[in-house]
Amino acid sequence: MPATSRSRIVADVDFDRSGRQHGFLRLFHSVHASAYGFIPIPIVVLRNGDGPTALLVSGTHGDEYEGQVALCNLVKSLDPARIQGRVIILPAANFPAAMAGRRTSPIDEGNLNRLFPGDPDGTVTEQIAYHIEHELVPMADLVCDLHSGGSSLMYVPSALFGGWQRDGSSTKGVAALKAFGSPVAYVAETNQGGARTLSGGAARQGIVCLGTEAGGSGHVTRDALSMVQRGVNNVLVHLGILPEDARIAPDAPTRFLEVGGPDYFVYAPENGLFEPLVELGEMVRAGQPAALIHLPETPWAEPATAHFARDGFVLCKRVPGRTVRGDCLFHLGTDIAL
Repeated sequence: MPATSRSRIVADVDFDRSGRQHGFLRLFHSVHASAYGFIPIPIVVLRNGDGPTALLVSGTHGDEYEGQVALCNLVKSLDPARIQGRVIILPAANFPAAMAGRRTSPIDEGNLNRLFPGDPDGTVTEQIAYHIEHELVPMADLVCDLHSGGSSLMYVPSALFGGWQRDGSSTKGVAALKAFGSPVAYVAETNQGGARTLSGGAARQGIVCLGTEAGGSGHVTRDALSMVQRGVNNVLVHLGILPEDARIAPDAPTRFLEVGGPDYFVYAPENGLFEPLVELGEMVRAGQPAALIHLPETPWAEPATAHFARDGFVLCKRVPGRTVRGDCLFHLGTDIAL
């Protein structure tokens, strides 16, 4: 950590030491039950010789489990002698949220991926955001931020690059996305949450950030986990941290999509029960009915209908049946050549 750091979080690992280390980022937190205690955010560092650094992050949202499982597996399987460079692994970035299995922290209700660049003197979640953006990200040559749909959404397992530029200036990010080798991948000029996300923080530091939306619905599927583990491995090969013979060939070519503005999304028009009229992976047309919202308290009333605003591929679908006006029901991607 730089001597001029303003972060109040203290790391008990040495980022410059060779070999494998595991320990904690100590976020000091004084509460009734522990006056001088700290929140122990687990961190693992593997280093061997000179080379690039990858920062691998999951648990930014605590109810997104695929990335957390993948990084737990990687921590135990990656041999420092096999790498050239450094891998920093933060498997439960918003540790209070991860322990609670919630999108947001039970301490301050902070959504870590909407609080970057953070505040070194702020709430618990703001302090985590500040430390990641200002202490960990600057060490990295590439950040991989592993997400899924969490408790309320389900995705076609996908990788993504949210810093894409139409003018061709984002070739490094596109190359890393291609190297990931997911069956579906999408690009967006701005992620949901924009500058307040880890992707936005990495962009401020001039670092490429890849992401995933690896399934969701509050559980882990074998296909989604396999996609994440293969993709992270292949990104380490792409960076030169792992040797070329460690590359895992994908099962099929990647289908590339773009996710654009508001017309890519479908939202609940009323409170009620969500009846989907399409499923993940289907192609839909503009004007096509997407969902019915039923009113069980007045079952004789006609349901409200939500429609797709454009043609596209159904990339994401809401999971819970009970919904309120403004909930995201679907979002689409449109095919693009990269």
